[in-house]
Amino acid sequence: MISQFVLAELIKIVRDVAQTEIMPRFRNLSNDAISAKDFHSDLVTIADQQAEVKITERVSRLLPGALIIGEEAVSATPQLLDKLATAELAVIIDPVDGTWNFANNLPVFGVILAVVINGDTQFGMLYDPMSDDWVMAEHGKGAFYQRPDGFSQQLTITAEADFNKMTGCLSLSMFDENLRQHVANQTIHFERIMSLGCSCFEYRLLATSSFSFVLTPSLKPWDHAAGHLIHQEAGGYSALMDGRVYQPTIYTGNLLLAPNKQVWEKLHQYLSE
Repeated sequence: MISQFVLAELIKIVRDVAQTEIMPRFRNLSNDAISAKDFHSDLVTIADQQAEVKITERVSRLLPGALIIGEEAVSATPQLLDKLATAELAVIIDPVDGTWNFANNLPVFGVILAVVINGDTQFGMLYDPMSDDWVMAEHGKGAFYQRPDGFSQQLTITAEADFNKMTGCLSLSMFDENLRQHVANQTIHFERIMSLGCSCFEYRLLATSSFSFVLTPSLKPWDHAAGHLIHQEAGGYSALMDGRVYQPTIYTGNLLLAPNKQVWEKLHQYLSE
């Protein structure tokens, strides 16, 4: 159980750090402030690094003893991720989700934070620094869009009535070569297929029914723990394509998210054939 005080402080930390470490650097990065990690377009910037340092410092003071899993920390020390499965309390951070967009001056990026207790996600937040608003959920309490002026709107996912008019989100380049061709062939029949390069906004659009479904083979917990909880709390249905229930400690497989089980099953059959 997470107290309302702690949740309010976590939200404040994310907002504060975004305004001090991320926004001043947007469209203001020198070439030496951007570098590649595992491949050419897998970027990291000084904003990612400094934001994660600041969030980690403040969360550690707020929750002494909590395991802090940051994307950049895991990039530097991969074995850190092994601790998540046994941690009583963990906070997962993606300091700048959508770094390629951020580094290329595209305002589609965000901060993701999740709280995981004994392997289950209990709180998730998807924050947009450009608008200073966020989508969040507590386990069992629904999903909400919120603004700093106190406005709060509960989110409930609705399904597109016409299967072929659904809008989906996936990145073909992330799939292995054999599955990539099959998925490409199947998805041309939908109304619109997109990739935002930003899990934060993809999950926000899922939660508001702008996207009908997402299929992803990349299960890094900083991309999915918070958004998956929000999607679930907004009434969505999801599972891995092999039938497993998603957990933030699962790092391999193809995750399919849909507005309800009936649509998920139809999508599963369609995309698996």
